[in-house]
Amino acid sequence: MDWVVTALQGGFDSLASYLAAHVLLCLVPAFFIAGALSALVPQQSIIRFLGPDAPKWVSYSAAAGAGSLLAVCSCTIQPLFAGIYKKGAGLGPAITFLFFAPAANILALSYTGVALGADFAIARIVLALSFGIGIGMIMAVLFRDSDVARLADSPEFASSESISGKALLFLGTLVALLIAGTLKLDFLKTVLVSVSLPWHNAMEVQQLLDSWVPVNETTGAEGLSVQGAALIVALALIGGAAWHGLGKVDEGINRLTTITLALVVATLVFAATGIQVGGKGITLVITGRTLAVTVTSLALIPQARRFEEWDIQQWLWETWRFVKMIFPLLIVGVFLVGVIRVFIRPEWVQAIAGTNSVLANVAGVVFGVFMYFPTLVEVPIAKMFLSLGMHPGPLIAYLMADPELSLQSILITAAIIGKLRAWTYVGLVALFSTLAGLTYGAWVDGGSALTLGLAVAGFVLALSAMLYLIETRHNALT
Repeated sequence: MDWVVTALQGGFDSLASYLAAHVLLCLVPAFFIAGALSALVPQQSIIRFLGPDAPKWVSYSAAAGAGSLLAVCSCTIQPLFAGIYKKGAGLGPAITFLFFAPAANILALSYTGVALGADFAIARIVLALSFGIGIGMIMAVLFRDSDVARLADSPEFASSESISGKALLFLGTLVALLIAGTLKLDFLKTVLVSVSLPWHNAMEVQQLLDSWVPVNETTGAEGLSVQGAALIVALALIGGAAWHGLGKVDEGINRLTTITLALVVATLVFAATGIQVGGKGITLVITGRTLAVTVTSLALIPQARRFEEWDIQQWLWETWRFVKMIFPLLIVGVFLVGVIRVFIRPEWVQAIAGTNSVLANVAGVVFGVFMYFPTLVEVPIAKMFLSLGMHPGPLIAYLMADPELSLQSILITAAIIGKLRAWTYVGLVALFSTLAGLTYGAWVDGGSALTLGLAVAGFVLALSAMLYLIETRHNALT
């Protein structure tokens, strides 16, 4: 029975760490962005840039460009992916967006360069860009008929319909809120004011939380701070108020709607505030991030008043719909990851992945799936394994797979696009990540750049020829 208790403890530790340290400043704004995309953005404006009939250089460039600006992980990108997919984005560009945002956003690349070196950062962006577009194109070709049928069932909009200026500004402010809460820029980390509050039992409370959810760098467990515990309570309060405040908002904005939104803003501001526990109490640290989150949150209020009440109701209702669809799967997936990784020892992976073999690169991919870490946490974990002797090839395979494939993100993707498409995507990501690791590992081992370039070019040409033949055959049959 001890192993059962250990497994359950691992699941609860993973869930507590995730909810306390990862969800609020990235996932909560992402849900509201997805709701705004669904409710306030005309379908035709999405189709114009990301639709299946848009020029490929436009749609895939737009998808990769949008993804590069968002410092999010595979879980946070899911509501945004669902939002653009529902509004008529083609499967290919939507998949490129889903792949590129967590793998090669600006923050992930800069952090990779600082922690692991410029070589890893360059390899990561080149591979993520080429593979993200490649996987998107493959998915678009394989599921062309069903994607056309999906869009044919969507409501028709006038071809001239475009996103309004006020909706664009509103979306921009929501994205600014997401960026303000996630980017690690110097001015956001600058301390503006610090206030000490007496609380003689603060240290004892923190020690109790440490015993409940201990920090474990080996498994990526981030522990549970006093602030994190308060944030979990705040999330529970938001959920309770939102059940009717957002779930019934299509019938009219009610008192719980206002309470829910006020709780969300207060919680985001609190999450952006530093809390330091000391022997005599706690210290509140107001930083540039606190100010930025506060300003962007409050800036949404006058902008929201410019919309019709029905538009706001639809925005909030769509946001709640995404929460109900995605958040339960996220909770289950994070818990299962915590359970599974209790039984996986890092030294096993290091022993298997010490050379640039196919098995080692596959192990790197599998490790990325079952030992999923929140966004950017995969970088220090990768640095640790590099120091333990993991080969750079499997390490790149891990860095490519970890932000993309986690149990929770697979479950959520399947709920959005269907099981067949989701598992096809998983298989392609696993295949391309393995090839990425083998290629980079061979280059590190001294392989000829010309030979590797020719091999990659040959693979791209073969893939392009296959896609061309499939497309030609499809056109002949139709």
